[in-house]
Amino acid sequence: MASTGGGSATIPKTGVFYGLAAALLFALSTPLAKVLLDAMPPLMLAALLYSGSGLGLALLALVRGMTAGQSPERSVAVSELKWLSPAIICGGILAPIAMMQGLALGGAAASSMLLNLEGVFTALIAWIAFKENVDRRVFCGMVSILLGGFVLTFRGLDHAALAPGSLLIVLACVLWALDNNFCRKVSTSDSVLVAMAKGLIAGGVNLGIALACGQQLPSLLPAALALGLGFLSYGLSLVSYLTAQRYLGTARTGAYFASAPFIAALLAMVFLHEPLTLALSAASLLMALGIWLHLTERHSHAHVHEATEHCHLHYHDDHHHHGHETEDIAAGSAEPHAHWHRHERMEHAHGHYPDSHHEHTH
Repeated sequence: MASTGGGSATIPKTGVFYGLAAALLFALSTPLAKVLLDAMPPLMLAALLYSGSGLGLALLALVRGMTAGQSPERSVAVSELKWLSPAIICGGILAPIAMMQGLALGGAAASSMLLNLEGVFTALIAWIAFKENVDRRVFCGMVSILLGGFVLTFRGLDHAALAPGSLLIVLACVLWALDNNFCRKVSTSDSVLVAMAKGLIAGGVNLGIALACGQQLPSLLPAALALGLGFLSYGLSLVSYLTAQRYLGTARTGAYFASAPFIAALLAMVFLHEPLTLALSAASLLMALGIWLHLTERHSHAHVHEATEHCHLHYHDDHHHHGHETEDIAAGSAEPHAHWHRHERMEHAHGHYPDSHHEHTH
């Protein structure tokens, strides 16, 4: 099947919304976690944050099932466990351990600046290992956003030297970047179930490690606050991140998520009455420029969709012309819906982004 078309795709507003929502939810954890660290050690806090993510999303899935019936999205396929498993190991278990050990060895001074490297590593892995397309505009936008993060967290040359634990913090960034790219492969599955599994497994393992290290559970109120924060900043944030990946791909979602330090600084200024500094003003301009470059991206060329069969949440758009068999009538009665469907081979040209249907090489 051949089709011709042209023009440039409009920015996927749904993807942008979820990408920025993920950054906002994660940014909430920065000031609140600082308060909770007074009540428990860092490793225990990490365990409770991930546990809160898993438990909160499990409750959400239960309520969703009771009120709306079966989710319109599909569950994780067995074939996708090869991507979800390393994502949980890298991002949910190993990265927090590396991060906490790095902080314990004295890496706190440089940690906030080094954590901006996660966005760099995420984009590099997506572009090099997974062949996600990148052009000059997207690259410059990513650089501008990351420079904004560096400006916001830079505290002078005296604090920029690598502390003893800094290499472990860099390792944590690499592990989280791998996690982001592995999760891209399961982003068309039910994002609530994916994030729930990651939270429950990672939270349980981290809690076991914390207890094995002799750390004690905190009192009820701090524990409840940590669980609630984990649900918002790790659970719902990850659900939003996975949803954004469907529309924007890994590197572009990572760019929007890299605005989290800037959002955290704005929240601190509004709610904690911190002053508007020169660094915050400069970071605002750099991040605004980077987001503008991404929002105004236009990418169009002739490309081929090979014949394939899969299952994911979709509308009947230019890439979904299929009908519904008798047993699929219920699934096809409302949109969006999910069911197994076949794409015939199609060659056409139109504006697009590296979403779940445009993972082709360039």
